[in-house]
Amino acid sequence: MSIPPMSIAELLHARYGTSQHPLSGLAAQELDALQNQTFETLLTHRSVRAFDDRPVPVHTLEMMVAAGQSASNSSNFQTWSVVHVTDPERKARLNAVSGRQKSIETCPLFLVWIADLARLRALGEQRQVPHESLDYLESFLVANIDAALAAQNATIAAEAIGLGVVYIGGIRNSADIVAKELGLPPSSFACFGMCVGYPDPEKPASIKPRLPMSAVLHQEQYKPKAFEQATREYNVIMNRFYTEQNMKTPGDWDLHTLSRVSGDKVLRGREHLKKHVNDLGFVLK
Repeated sequence: MSIPPMSIAELLHARYGTSQHPLSGLAAQELDALQNQTFETLLTHRSVRAFDDRPVPVHTLEMMVAAGQSASNSSNFQTWSVVHVTDPERKARLNAVSGRQKSIETCPLFLVWIADLARLRALGEQRQVPHESLDYLESFLVANIDAALAAQNATIAAEAIGLGVVYIGGIRNSADIVAKELGLPPSSFACFGMCVGYPDPEKPASIKPRLPMSAVLHQEQYKPKAFEQATREYNVIMNRFYTEQNMKTPGDWDLHTLSRVSGDKVLRGREHLKKHVNDLGFVLK
């Protein structure tokens, strides 16, 4: 179910959970000047975990990848790839190691985004030229950043035509198993999965409020205490959101979030990620 048409003021209210957002001081005419399809699509984003049984439009995949390839990337290295998974058995096996998520089971389009240094490494070997910089942490970071930028562009393209998307971080739970399942060569790593499809109108997803901008926007230098008041305000906003959405989320947002970073037992296999990354051919000097 698509979100009903909303003004920029209404979308900002939804995104921050309050009418007192950073742009609330603008006059109506100034807010109207911000109204454009791209900004509306961005503000309307929400994670969609329930899909109906409609297939995605023809060429959706190619449109999303073209959007991804239009994203910024470091030095035009283009160190990412994406795997489109259609085989039901392979999809089920990937789901099993990703936490058995209903969204993976029901989405008509499932993608796995890859931090890919294998292509440049192979080119270096073919051309017989040095490529030792690929062994450094910097190159691994570049590949992951490039993959994320491309995936977000692809997400915006999908949402612009009425589709819903959710990222699947659980794909990193067993990076070694995923690499084998997808036939990844050394020096490539599955960063995350992505489910795409039409949102199920029976299970609509709402725009989730974000932290006040004062927690994330700093002027000139980072302000270490900026988050404190912002977090107190956000706890109130999110408690109201949880209640309105009938979400059984224990405790305030900060305590609930901290419980999910409390130690290795909550990492669901990702506590072994460094070893898996090394075993996949990333030296990380």
